[in-house]
Amino acid sequence: MSATAPSSPPGTAREVFAAFARLGLTGFGGPIAHLAYFREEFVRRRGWLDDARYAQLLSLCQFLPGPASSQMGLAIGLLRAGWRGALAAFVAFTLPSALAMFAFAALAPRLNQGLGAAAVHGLKLVAVVVVAHGLLGMARRLTPDWPRAALALAAAALVSLSGSAWAQLLAIAAGGVLGRWLCRSARTETASGFALPYGRRAALAFAAAFALGLALALLWPQSASATPTALAAAFYRAGALVFGGGHVVLPLLQQAVVDSGWIGADRFLAGYGAAQAMPGPMFSLAAFLGAETPLAAPAAVGAAIALAALFLPGFLILLAALPAWKTLAGRPAAASAMAGVNAAVVGLLAAALWSICGAGVRGWSDTAIVAVGFALLAVARLSALWIVLWCLLAAVAASLLG
Repeated sequence: MSATAPSSPPGTAREVFAAFARLGLTGFGGPIAHLAYFREEFVRRRGWLDDARYAQLLSLCQFLPGPASSQMGLAIGLLRAGWRGALAAFVAFTLPSALAMFAFAALAPRLNQGLGAAAVHGLKLVAVVVVAHGLLGMARRLTPDWPRAALALAAAALVSLSGSAWAQLLAIAAGGVLGRWLCRSARTETASGFALPYGRRAALAFAAAFALGLALALLWPQSASATPTALAAAFYRAGALVFGGGHVVLPLLQQAVVDSGWIGADRFLAGYGAAQAMPGPMFSLAAFLGAETPLAAPAAVGAAIALAALFLPGFLILLAALPAWKTLAGRPAAASAMAGVNAAVVGLLAAALWSICGAGVRGWSDTAIVAVGFALLAVARLSALWIVLWCLLAAVAASLLG
């Protein structure tokens, strides 16, 4: 397919930055909501894309590992204003929530007692509610039949019993292989070409960079002592193996920073809960986790390393796949393999939910708070901000009454 760029991009990096900055400040609700915001802003309101092109980009971003909404934003910025537009879209959409999560890391040590501790515990309950709701929605959509449900259960059992990064990688790989035979009824969309500022040779370079980074991240030894290189490897590995983005990255990050002993489970869940109250991409949680990781360097260095390492693999694989997407999506095997991978991802999220319930839910009062929060989110369909408010106030009230 042709990958020749037009003589000049149709827009400027400045207009891309302005559009995505507004979404970065107001885009609450998680990745699915972000994709809806993008369509409203760039298809209906600004006319940068038509619905067909938007659907083509969306199918690719959902097919690949990485943060789907951020990948979508990068692709829109790239098509609108070239490389500068891609960078502007990423920075404008991510920076507000990343700065907010970094600030939360600075304030967190002051919240270890009294009402502050109760509020932090409420954020842990937010994490339980949101992950449970995400798991339910993904299970309904991605495991609609018994073969995919079986793959999800097998993946959950494998990860729960092992708990290692290799077990998670094995579960995802096995889901793709078994999906070729067990999920033949699955279908995916076929996409057409895009006018890109690079060609196949550059795409191969991006693919090689992604593969080299993943190989190094998987081979890098894990230890209880955090170093900048180990932090980069752990977050690159998580970003390269997460299919579905958002809540799905939770088990991978948990294994990277909690199981390794770098960050306590309580602090991890508090950060994840705080991320629900932020606009922008869920992957900005990396700023909090990087700042909290005990490196022999300023907290800002850890935050920057974690952010860059978590986002980079998804962007590399997106840039590698864009020129060849029409060919890849046209093969029937791609749909069945991806269906198996998605089913395995549901299992990974189920294992993560079981783990965070054990760390976050202490007794019957917490169970009641989570149940009400889940009802508000799943039945009343209130936004995540209302869930955060409910869990915070209820946890503080329970602390005062107790």
